[in-house]
Amino acid sequence: MSARTIAEAASQPIGVFDSGIGGLTVVKALRELLPSEKIVYLGDTARVPYGSKSPSTVERYSLEIAEMLMAQSAKVIVVACNTASSVALPKLEQTFSVPVMGVIRPGAQAAISASRNRHIGVIGTRATIRSGAYEKTLRGLDSNVRVTSRACPLLVPLIEEGWLDDELTDRIIARYLEPLIKEGIDTLVLGCTHYPLLSPAIERALGGNVALVDSARNCAAAVQLLLRRESLAAKPSDTGSLQVALTDAPDNFLRVAKEALQLDIGEVEVREVLHRTSAL
Repeated sequence: MSARTIAEAASQPIGVFDSGIGGLTVVKALRELLPSEKIVYLGDTARVPYGSKSPSTVERYSLEIAEMLMAQSAKVIVVACNTASSVALPKLEQTFSVPVMGVIRPGAQAAISASRNRHIGVIGTRATIRSGAYEKTLRGLDSNVRVTSRACPLLVPLIEEGWLDDELTDRIIARYLEPLIKEGIDTLVLGCTHYPLLSPAIERALGGNVALVDSARNCAAAVQLLLRRESLAAKPSDTGSLQVALTDAPDNFLRVAKEALQLDIGEVEVREVLHRTSAL
């Protein structure tokens, strides 16, 4: 690749997608870590949630959304969705020529580093937990690690309602986490990109004795390393930007995300899903 071609590639945007708006937690971390980068975010709000869909459906949706990002010349695709990362990452890596980064491996690596007793808890959607992706990745990094996982399907609806600091939310979190705490975990992976919005409430439930691993923040750090390794990082003098598009009109959660993340989103574009015509 010529110097000019490398420079042109580096100036292209990072493409980020999620099943909805929860992946804006990854965007927030990327903006803080990589202020010179252009970011294009696409939330599949027309078909959210992915967590209750079959693996084949999640894979198909992910390919369609990633193809829309490629149409905007994305230099990297960031899968800011644990469900899509858990079931669609291999197919995405096989299909597209640009690097693809999911949220699971960076979160798993951070959890291994944080754990002292080698007992790690994971919470996520039903699809993410059912896939066993975190367990497989964690054990691949450390064969002696013990993993206790729990699906927490009520958390995303509570977050999307904006009940981030609410007695009912605290009670539900406590009920979900109580068995993990009793099992003796010393590290908890937030295996859904919505969940960092509940970090204060989750920390209250954990009582300060368990390390919290934010997969969104660790994913952003992994993207930074990837861009450097592949010579795709924007110049420090470049002006970063954020473009947000959704596949359906934004709902209340976009307001919640803006307020909770203090993220300057600007005008949101609504785009129709580009359905793939080729066989998977």
